[in-house]
Amino acid sequence: MTALPTPLVSTDWLADHLDDPDVRILDATVHLAAPEPGSTQWSQRSGHDDYLAAHIPGAAFADIIDDLSEPDGGWFTKPSPARFAAAAGRLGIGPDSRVVVYSLDPFWATRVWWLLRANGFDNVAVLDGGFRKWTAEGRPTRAGAESYPAAGFVGSPRPQLFAELAEVERVVESGSGACLINSLSPQDHHATQTNSYPRPGRIPGSVNVFVGALLDPADGTFRPVDELREIFADVLARPGRKVTYCGGGIAATGDALALTLLGEADVAVYDGSLREWTSDPRLPLEVG
Repeated sequence: MTALPTPLVSTDWLADHLDDPDVRILDATVHLAAPEPGSTQWSQRSGHDDYLAAHIPGAAFADIIDDLSEPDGGWFTKPSPARFAAAAGRLGIGPDSRVVVYSLDPFWATRVWWLLRANGFDNVAVLDGGFRKWTAEGRPTRAGAESYPAAGFVGSPRPQLFAELAEVERVVESGSGACLINSLSPQDHHATQTNSYPRPGRIPGSVNVFVGALLDPADGTFRPVDELREIFADVLARPGRKVTYCGGGIAATGDALALTLLGEADVAVYDGSLREWTSDPRLPLEVG
């Protein structure tokens, strides 16, 4: 089995490997809309229609909303290992596959990348710049649905790649054990009011590294490693485990990918994130 070069592959790399028989390309697009005033209900819409209209040749559609989330777990809750393995197998991901994930908003792709790694599959990369960069460069697309032959997914789950509520509570109570990283914008991090969650605020003690700042605004690619290291300087100065969170465990995977690029080995995503934390009135928040 040939390993992918890094957690990120370029559009040039993918163009050169489109026809490799072991490559599995996944479109993971989802559309998310913020709540209307007076509501805390976000709306979600599958990107399947976009995929049918145009996708990278050969790509299959990875359905995060239904197939790659636990149906009764709430907002994009990580699926059980058995549910994930079944979905990955339907997507054609076997032990010898090389998987490249893309989306319109890159952090849906990083979510699938993280789910695969958390389920013991490492030969996966995110397309740097995603579908927007691919099409901006005039590269080919196809319409309609495509699929790969079903496969037997093989992977040993790594539960340590996700942080559960109890772990985050222990970190907050003790002030140690991990560095908590809020991937949302500075405005969200310092908010005194919100229509996105039941209560405003951030998890106490957390550091803010806005996931949007990790991307080059010109083409949507991740910034070079030296620039990422500067952005994460405060985080990297703190030894030990790094736990990222956001609103619902999606954007947090973008920070997790960047930390992985920077060589951090003990990184986790708090899957429940602020939707879970702010829903429990007994849990503390820092506001402002």
